[in-house]
Amino acid sequence: MSTKKRSLLKVLVLGDSGVGKTCLIRQFAQHKFSTQYKATIGADFLTKEFILDDRQVTMQIWDTAGLERFQSLGVAFYRGADACVLVYDVTVPKSFYNLEGWKDEFLFQGAPQDPEHFPFLVIGNKTDLEDSRAVSTKKAEGWCRSNGSMTHFETSAKDNTNVEQAFFDVARTAISREIVEDDEIQHAVDIHTDVEPDKIRCCG
Repeated sequence: MSTKKRSLLKVLVLGDSGVGKTCLIRQFAQHKFSTQYKATIGADFLTKEFILDDRQVTMQIWDTAGLERFQSLGVAFYRGADACVLVYDVTVPKSFYNLEGWKDEFLFQGAPQDPEHFPFLVIGNKTDLEDSRAVSTKKAEGWCRSNGSMTHFETSAKDNTNVEQAFFDVARTAISREIVEDDEIQHAVDIHTDVEPDKIRCCG
């Protein structure tokens, strides 16, 4: 019988249409890559199970459409997320500049309890197209620092560069937040149970 602690994580992947969200998810969850582009309709998810730091992790990775006409579907999908991955294409500046809007969209639709400390990860995808790069690493990291010190990875879903590392990083961040919250709850419970109720005094 396994004694490993278990975590179920819901992770959303957001970004403009065509930045490679579906390819990143499939590369991580299924080790597959396809050069045939097909836009995601609405939202879909894949599940990936793995061991991370002696913990059994089940990650539901939600792939949402990058097209504006599907954003109204977001509320039901965004709620309950443990982390959010923001993706841009290193060859398309507009996809990078739109990250701010995707972040705001998530905070509005998802309404996390502690938005200032919610785990975001930023991925610059398509580094296999380095000759066509239009967004520098320095610029992206500067934006991440100014937006709550988000972690930044550059990946290639095609070459499977840094894909696993990026998703493992967001899992660690979400789990560490989960552990802190559990500890705070347990601490509150311990304080409550350690306090002996005062004896009832009756006055005559």
